[in-house]
Amino acid sequence: MTIAVGDKLPDVKLIKVGESGPEPVQSSEYFAGKKVALFAVPGAFTPTCSAKHLPGFVEKAGELKAKGVDEIVCTAVNDAFVLGAWGKSTEAGGVTLLADGNADFAKAVDLVMDGSGFGMGTRSQRYSMIVNDGVVEQVNVEAPGTFEVSSADYLLGKL
Repeated sequence: MTIAVGDKLPDVKLIKVGESGPEPVQSSEYFAGKKVALFAVPGAFTPTCSAKHLPGFVEKAGELKAKGVDEIVCTAVNDAFVLGAWGKSTEAGGVTLLADGNADFAKAVDLVMDGSGFGMGTRSQRYSMIVNDGVVEQVNVEAPGTFEVSSADYLLGKL
């Protein structure tokens, strides 16, 4: 069943893109004790993700933090090395990138999409959430092919 408001995030391993390389983290520990603006993209270096989704959260990081968000996190079904390169190329400072290389997190929250028609295999749907101490307070899932409710601007308007 798709994750919903009031649900606790599932406990899966993600890989944090760190200064000294990939760092494994458990989602239950990582999201504990803080308010997080979490968003997911179908893939690093894809057009909408690179031109609009990630840059919007980088641009609005200060405003999100002013509204009580402790951290901004992006997940994608890519490996940590790809996310690291994407973060550098887009100057994504202020956004923590968590690699979901095997789509374990996307599957656990039941927000996967089939990108095989584009040669991408299983990917995450595009969405945004507010997660407070590991519990979902708000979830905004995009309809296929759209970019509206998962944007930083939309999330800001809901805080």
